[in-house]
Amino acid sequence: MLTKQQIELVKATVPVLREHGVALTSHFYKRMLSHNPELMQVFNMGHQRAGFQQQALAGAVLAYAENIENLPALLDAVAHIANKHVSVGIRAEHYPIVGKHLIASIKEVLGDAAIPELIDAWTAAYMQLADVLIGAEKAIYDKNAVAEGGWTGWRFFKVAEKSKQTDNVTSFKLVPVDNGKMPEVKAGQYISVRVFVKGQDLIQPRQYTVVKADATSLTIAVKKVEAVEKSPAGMVSNTLHNDINEGDVVEVSFPVGEFNLPEGNGELCLLSAGIGITPLFAMLKEAVQKDPTRKISFVHVCKNKEAIPFREELALVVKEGNVSFEVFETSEHGRPSEDFFKSLVSQGADYCICGPVPFMKLAASELVKNGVAENKIHAEKFGTGAI
Repeated sequence: MLTKQQIELVKATVPVLREHGVALTSHFYKRMLSHNPELMQVFNMGHQRAGFQQQALAGAVLAYAENIENLPALLDAVAHIANKHVSVGIRAEHYPIVGKHLIASIKEVLGDAAIPELIDAWTAAYMQLADVLIGAEKAIYDKNAVAEGGWTGWRFFKVAEKSKQTDNVTSFKLVPVDNGKMPEVKAGQYISVRVFVKGQDLIQPRQYTVVKADATSLTIAVKKVEAVEKSPAGMVSNTLHNDINEGDVVEVSFPVGEFNLPEGNGELCLLSAGIGITPLFAMLKEAVQKDPTRKISFVHVCKNKEAIPFREELALVVKEGNVSFEVFETSEHGRPSEDFFKSLVSQGADYCICGPVPFMKLAASELVKNGVAENKIHAEKFGTGAI
């Protein structure tokens, strides 16, 4: 338990974290991974090289400092982080390592300003946060271990089918090597797939939505991530596209994720862009299966119709339910305008949004501006951090 003085000291660092948070977290990751290189097999090194993890951690540390007296405000963020951590195999024993290097980084970055009282305060604050996350992650691990067809850690799966969906998206049907039972998967959940990356001497995990699941298999869709400006090519996506073939074996984590189909049978709007269609396609199938009469509008933003994965299956599901499906082609119309989002507003409807961060932020803000309640907007983004 933090003392009142320690809370005030943590709060006093908020301005510094706002201005220099990324510098602090960049120093932290460099320090930790140089001292504990085995953790490079756990962390997304592509996101490390692009700076995404540093930015995400800086934002999380700032949010924690800002809400140090109101931790319930962070419950959604804790759930999001805990699911991500479980998916890549972060365990309680990793937290002392992280804490050691984070506190050392605070000392080294702040220099003379890192007085003993401040270091003690941040040490207590970190231990408090670590306890919260360890507890949340343990609950997920325990639940996964006893679930029907459940497991913790990594399980070997064989690629039963590899199918090209679009120019840059390939689907992989995965079956357990042990032929054991499979868990029930909620629409929107994801798995981590872990592979050896040639030329990097790294084992790397990446998270992919479970697009389809049955009693014997899981299917994911992988977009091949090419190098763009400062962002490196996706190590795992390129390995899966180029080096993993039918019959090969990969490691898979238990399906997790809190971005799921909203409860009830009220009107539903699914709004996706790019590869963000994958969790929403899964939600559409689940919603139609539960109640074919539920009113659903599905709007997908992409370059053109040829860029839509699972097109034939999607068309069949649309016909089975009370579903309207619209494709907004950016090659023809450009980027969605304010009027586009305004046209989607229907009072009382739930909105599920997935796609690139700028698209999701714009969609959420425009919907709220036009009268949609924030608790009716459910969003998920791929990659590091939360929207």
